[in-house]
Amino acid sequence: MLKKSTAAFMIVAALLCGSLLTLGVTGYAHVFGQAAGEGLAAVLQTGGLQDKESQKLGTALSLIEGNYIETVDRDKLIDGAINGMMEALGDPYSNYMGKETAAQFEESIEGSFSGIGAEVSSDNGKVVVVSPIKGSPAEKAGIQAKDVILSVNGESLEGLELNAAVAKIRGPKGSEATLQIQRTGSAEPLKFVIKRDDVRLETVYGAMEKDGIGVIEVTQFSQNTGERFKEELANLEKKGMKGLVIDVRNDPGGVLPIVIEMAEQFVPSGKTIVQVENKDKSREISTSKGSKKDYPVVVLMNKGSASASEILAGALQQSAGAKLIGEHSFGKGTVQTSFDKQLGDGSLLKITIAKWLTPDGTWIHGKGIEPDIAVSQPDYFSVAPINKSVTLQFNMNSTDVKNAQVMLDGLGYKPGRKDGYFDTGTKNAVKKFQSESKLQTTGIIDAKTAEALELALIKVIQDPANDNQRNKGIAELQKEIQQAASNK
Repeated sequence: MLKKSTAAFMIVAALLCGSLLTLGVTGYAHVFGQAAGEGLAAVLQTGGLQDKESQKLGTALSLIEGNYIETVDRDKLIDGAINGMMEALGDPYSNYMGKETAAQFEESIEGSFSGIGAEVSSDNGKVVVVSPIKGSPAEKAGIQAKDVILSVNGESLEGLELNAAVAKIRGPKGSEATLQIQRTGSAEPLKFVIKRDDVRLETVYGAMEKDGIGVIEVTQFSQNTGERFKEELANLEKKGMKGLVIDVRNDPGGVLPIVIEMAEQFVPSGKTIVQVENKDKSREISTSKGSKKDYPVVVLMNKGSASASEILAGALQQSAGAKLIGEHSFGKGTVQTSFDKQLGDGSLLKITIAKWLTPDGTWIHGKGIEPDIAVSQPDYFSVAPINKSVTLQFNMNSTDVKNAQVMLDGLGYKPGRKDGYFDTGTKNAVKKFQSESKLQTTGIIDAKTAEALELALIKVIQDPANDNQRNKGIAELQKEIQQAASNK
């Protein structure tokens, strides 16, 4: 079955793989790969090239083979030609994968990977993070949506096509990937040292909070997500759930039938879930066959909520009356088909073939969806890690000092300022933290203190009590439940 892909690539299975929108088999029969010895012109003629186009490509191949100073790998040349065609489209979501990359791409659908665990896309030659995967090494290290990956282990990614950049991030479990990251608001690149690990995509997490408020977190729309969502929803309803929070923050997307299936559980029968506009401008409209719930629903989203997440948010907002809470979403509104059989050698083409629209016909691509209730997280949720190769001390002024101050303040140590100047108040806050953490009380932030700060802050961030967006979602449902009760 051909698969429609949403956000670009995930750094998993020792590579970056795309999340998918599955819409069914199409009849495309273009073939761009055969035995290397047949010649590029013969190979590409089956793809519908005119004689002069085949001759031009074949001549280029002959000239390279006959004149290039080194031995030529024909397979690489053919792959390079296909990569060039995909790059010429100027579309970060259309790309070519060689046999190995394609095999790992297919494995990603099943939900188990080895890597750092972050979804990325290519934007004007830059590798941009869409979102880190929940519980992944990337999330634990502090990688964020919209981060630009400049280099990996000292090798620049500038100007590389996405698959080549992927190859530099690849590596076995337990190996380290040192990333240089450019982040909006940081004057200098940030350094992250991330140990690659197995990334298991359990995509649905359910919990019952006080006052009968259920929370279901969806981290990606994979093949098994629909069934898991039904299970968690049924479990919460059996417990007497009175209102539901659906959390799709940092969810990069997934399989289209799955998100439609999930939306149907909340959208009244006959109402639109999503529209898909094809190349000829015709539209396929998916309408619900389900029914509306008798309890209120809110959806949490942020800048890492992309593609299928945005489909769900738009459908529930416009067709089921759900409120969206949090931040502006990513803005991924195109649909891709993966051609994984036609090339004949295990390689794969992923091509944008349509755009999707919200129920009211809005194309959110590049714009995202605005929340009904905007809620920001505390500043320490997005603080960058401290450069541990530099010791921070009194009278210094730097971005790292500022980050340390934000961490100290988030941990309750009150440095008194968060502007990057290491003053007496900051020194006293560091001493207090070191004392309570059983570290040498120097008032200086060395590598050991920096690491301890970061580990302590992760615990604070992971505590639901500090999650402003989640808490607002629960509070909004409590208010709606009370209002409904008073109207009876």
